[in-house]
Amino acid sequence: MSQRERGETASQEITEDAVAAFLGSHPDFFDRHGRVLTELELTHAPGGAAISLVERQVGLLRQKSADLEKQLKQLVNNAKANDALVEKIHRLSLRLMATSDYAVRIELLETGLREDFRAERAVLVLFDGINGIAAQDNAFVKFVDRNDSALKPFATFLKMGKPRSGLIRDRQKSFLFAGHETEISSAALVPLGSSAELGFLVIGSSDRDYFNPGKSMDLLTRLGELVAVALTGQVATFDEPGRREREL
Repeated sequence: MSQRERGETASQEITEDAVAAFLGSHPDFFDRHGRVLTELELTHAPGGAAISLVERQVGLLRQKSADLEKQLKQLVNNAKANDALVEKIHRLSLRLMATSDYAVRIELLETGLREDFRAERAVLVLFDGINGIAAQDNAFVKFVDRNDSALKPFATFLKMGKPRSGLIRDRQKSFLFAGHETEISSAALVPLGSSAELGFLVIGSSDRDYFNPGKSMDLLTRLGELVAVALTGQVATFDEPGRREREL
C-alpha cells in the first residue's frame, strides 16, 4: 500500500465526532495552524455564498447576543410585572386593614381583584361560614361543603394545597362560572389557609395566556395568605420545626 493510500485509509477512520472532540480539547489549534483557518470555507445559508470561519463565528456571536438580549428584556419585564403585583397586594392589604367589618372586607376584596388584578371573573369558594360572613351565595362568594362531589375537578389542587395557574377545564368552569363559562380561558387558583382549609380563591381571565404556569407562585401565595387573614383575623407564622397560628 502506497503512502498516499495509507493516508487516505487513516483519514477515513477519523470521524467527524473525533475531529470535533479534538478541536474542542485544543481550542488553540488554529492559532498554531493559521493556514488551515484561512482555507476553511462555510456556507452562510443553504445555497448561499461561502464565508470564512471568522465571519461565521461573528454571525453566531451576534445571534447569541440577540438571544441573550431578548432573555434579559423578558426578565426585566417579568420583574416589573412582579413589582406591580407586589404594589397591588400592598394596597389591597391597606384597604382590608382599614375595616373590621368582614362583609365590607369581602366587598373590598372583590373590588380590588376586579380593578387591580384584571379579574374578569373572580370567585371566593368557602367551605364553612367564617366570622361575620353570612353563609349565602352571591356572584362572588360561593359556599360549599368540602366533601361536595362538585369539587372533584379540584381534587388534585386541594390535595396539594398550592397555588396553580393556567388553562381551566370545562368542569371547573361549570362549577365556578356557571352561565359565563365561555368568557374564561385561564385562571389562578389560590388556596386559603393551610391545605386550603378555608377554601380557595379563583381569578379568571378571558386571555388564555394571562394566567400561565410561569406566573409567579410566590405572589399568589402571598395573596392567599392575605385573604385568609382578612377572613379569619388570624395570621399563620412558620417557625422551625413546625407551624403555629397566632391570633391578631
